[in-house]
Parts: sequence; C-alpha cells; structure tokens
Amino acid sequence: MENVDIIVIGAGVVGLAIASEITSRSRELYILEKEADYGLATSSRNSEVIHAGIYYPHDSLKAKLCVQGNPMIYQLCEENNIAYKRTGKIIVATQEEEVKELENLLRQGQHNGAKNLEMIDEEKVHEFEPRVKGVAALYSPSTGILDVHSLMKYYYKKIKQNSTIDPLILNTKVVNLTPKRDGYIVTTKGQESFSLKTTIVINAAGLYADKIAEMAGIEVDKERYQIHWCKGDYFSLRGKPPVAMLVYPAPPADAYRIKLTGIHAIPDLIGRLKFGPNAYYVNRINYNVESNKEDFWKAITSYLPSIQPNDLHPDMSGIRPKLQRPGESFRDFIIQHEEKKGFSGLINLIGIESPGLTCSPAIAKMVKKMVHEILK
Repeated sequence: MENVDIIVIGAGVVGLAIASEITSRSRELYILEKEADYGLATSSRNSEVIHAGIYYPHDSLKAKLCVQGNPMIYQLCEENNIAYKRTGKIIVATQEEEVKELENLLRQGQHNGAKNLEMIDEEKVHEFEPRVKGVAALYSPSTGILDVHSLMKYYYKKIKQNSTIDPLILNTKVVNLTPKRDGYIVTTKGQESFSLKTTIVINAAGLYADKIAEMAGIEVDKERYQIHWCKGDYFSLRGKPPVAMLVYPAPPADAYRIKLTGIHAIPDLIGRLKFGPNAYYVNRINYNVESNKEDFWKAITSYLPSIQPNDLHPDMSGIRPKLQRPGESFRDFIIQHEEKKGFSGLINLIGIESPGLTCSPAIAKMVKKMVHEILK
C-alpha cells in the first residue's frame, strides 16, 4: 500500500483551490474525484457571482471568508487571464416596506467589511438600470461575475506545476475511510480500485461531504453535519438583455432569516442574461429544470416588469449542499481540523455552498494553515 502525505477528496472549486495552495514537490498529494472531470457538480452549476459579503451574519465564516476572498478573486482573474467583469449589483426594493430590509443588509454588509456599499434612491436606480422597477436599492460596486471554469483550470494548472506528477485521479469514489494511529487508510472504487495510507485527509466532497465524515467515524447526526440537497433552477432570456448589472430583489423577512437571495438577474460574460436560482429541497441528484416558468416569471416581473413569459426558457439547474433543513435558520460553513473529536489529520469542509466560489482562495489559505500545524 502506497503511503502519501495528503489526500484531498473532491475536485470542485474549493478542493482544487486548497490543493493549489498546499501542493509541493516535497510532499506527496492526491486529489480523488468520483466524476469524470473536475468541477462537474455544484462548482459549475451556479450563478458565477463574485460576492461582496453582504448577506451573512457578522463573525460567520461565510462573511469573513467572502470579504477576504472578494479582492483575492479579482486579483487572481486579473493576473491569470481569467475572464471576469465587475458588473456591480443592485438589491432592489419595489415597495417602501422593503426599504427597511435593505437598510438592515447595508448595516450588516458594512459591519462585515463589504466595500463601498451605498443606498440609492429611485432616480439613481433608473440611472443605473432604466428598465428596473424600484423605489430604492442597495448598491454593491464590488460584486461581479467570472468564468468559474477558467478559475478551476487555473487552480488545476497551478497544482500540476507544483507537483512531480499529475495528482488528480478521476472516476474514483471513496468507499471507506479507516482511521489508524498515524493517519488514515482511504479505500476507493473506480476503473482501478486501490487503497492509500495518508497522514492527512481533506474532505472537500461537496454534496457528499457528510458521507465522507461519517466514513471516518464522526457521528454526523450528533454533530449536525448532515447535508441537505437544495436545488435551484435557472431560466434564460431570449433576446437582448434589459439590464447590464446583477439585479436582486429585496429579501422578504423569511428568506432573509435563512439567507436566500431570491431569483435574480445574472448577466454572463458573452452578453446573455439568465434568472435564478430558486430553492427547493430534493432527495436525489437530477439536473433537469423542474420549476414552473410562470412562477419564475412572476418573481422576475416584480423588478423587471417588461419581461414576458415567452421570453424565458429553461437553462440549467444546480444543487447546493446546505446544512440547514427546510425552514431552519442560517448555518455557517464547517471548516475544521477534527483533532478534538479524536480524528487528528482529518480536515472537514461541510456545507460549502454560496459564497464558496468567492471564498475559495481564502478557504485555501485557511486550510493551508491547518495543514502546516498538523505537519510541523
């Protein structure tokens, strides 16, 4: 059985970001991915938004890592020819009673450290986006979009440059994780099934991160580590986009409590516009668009009344690994070395949903510190 230093389970954007930070020619590392390529699940099925850090409670990992990750992502894009656009974003109140929610978001975002947030009036809303209906809006100039596939390609290229071999092993599912006195035996099933002995396991398995933690022996029910699959659909707009910025509705009180951002307008880098995602919990992985178009249309016309039902057509869907059950309040990322639970060398990343893409370089730096502590 081969002995290695580190195994990263999961080659989504977060797993790749982590591996790109900790890969070294003096350290043997493998990345195990059960799919046929990296980033095929949650990482490539999202809005591709660079978030500012507005929606998340102060002192949460989501807030801290998003505010840290925002400028890091822009710098990565700028220095490595990764396509991006600093579109800016408005969160729109269509009724006076929604303005209070925007003011709450403004205070929270400012407390978190989100940059240059500003409340704007109806005249300024129409100056930014003439076809948007709104009495006021929260403006976030540091919000933008990027090409997540190019970002993942950059992370993977960096991994290979820092390795003596290509450490990414595809079509390989982890089926057992056995703790030993000085590490773990990781057993896989795939085109070639094998086992590896490793000092450190980094669990970045996304939709299946709770299953990996359970394999190691963690009581996921007791620790509240269960992942709940939350699906979101998107519809694309036919014809010329009526907006150039990201446009979000003001969150109603119940959505604000559980930190859902609502069906928003998302420009892409090639001049198209899509809307989404909504949110509904599912028990199986299925990427068909299952939502009712009329419901989407009604939500969109609250802030873009010129859109007609026939302008929309199904685009894609994604599934988020949420820690909260339906109706449950906010849950933060779990990113921790499980030494106190008796699992030295196991680093769990569980519930890494939005804003995980924006946070990815900051998460990687955080995990790198944990790895250094374990190996010192």
